[in-house]
Parts: sequence; C-alpha cells; structure tokens
Amino acid sequence: MVTALEVASTVTDPELPQLTLADLGVLRDVRETSDGVVVSITPTYTGCPAMDVMRADLTQALRSAGFASVDVRTVLSPAWTTDWITSAGRRKLAEAGIAPPGAAPRGGPVPLTLSAPPSRVACPQCGSLDTELVSQFSATACKALRRCRACAEPFEHVKEI
Repeated sequence: MVTALEVASTVTDPELPQLTLADLGVLRDVRETSDGVVVSITPTYTGCPAMDVMRADLTQALRSAGFASVDVRTVLSPAWTTDWITSAGRRKLAEAGIAPPGAAPRGGPVPLTLSAPPSRVACPQCGSLDTELVSQFSATACKALRRCRACAEPFEHVKEI
C-alpha cells in the first residue's frame, strides 16, 4: 500500500507545475494518524494565492488514494525560504528554462525592497552570467523576467527569499 507521504509528494505546484510541492519545499510534514492524514504546508510568501489550490490538490490526491480523512494545515513558522527548494527542484526549474534562485539572504527576515535582483543570474539556456533584468515581476510575484545578453533569450528567475 502506498503511504500518504508518497501520495502527497507527487502533488505539483499550481504556479510551477514542473515542481512537486516537495521539490518546492512547501510540503513540510505528512502524518498518518488514527483519525486520518494531517498534512502541513508553508506558503512561499504571505498571501500566496496558490495555497487554496495546493490544499485542494493535496486533499483530492490523498482521498483518491484511499485516505478518507485529510486535514491540510498551514504552518507559518519558520517562514519558507528558497533555500528549501531541493536540488531536484532546482534542476527541474533550469530544465524548464527558469533560473533557480541563488542562496537566500541570511540574518533574519528578508526586507521587502523593489531593488534589482542579484546581477549575476545565469541564463538557463546557455549558462551565461551576462543577463539583465527586464521586469521585477513575471507571471507570478515570486519570479522576475530577465534576458540573456549572450543568446538574447528571455527567461524567468525565481527570486531569492
């Protein structure tokens, strides 16, 4: 029989469907209890609109696998960081043409600023570090739009949080 963790680990992110919630690091805990399954997830940022879809997708996947009672809980502490993206998740982002984030800033809460992201973001197409910011925001608030000066291809970059 398949475990609840195995099922939950297959659920994909609604905004980055090439990643599972486990790859993204938002799937924090999956426990099977006598009352059912308790899943804990952490949003990538406060107000993330994908949380409702994540909850629904986890509940549906687990119920379809035979787990009748599913409780999906939101855990806010510690806050999610891009450092939680697995190496497989980073590889999947790059394979999809999205530059994975670098290391997250250290030393406490990350201040919200509108300054430019790191200037040395590698192009996921050709690997060049000669890239430029096109837009601070892309298809989702957690990504920026960049362009490679070497191959001229546009690409998204998951911002460091």
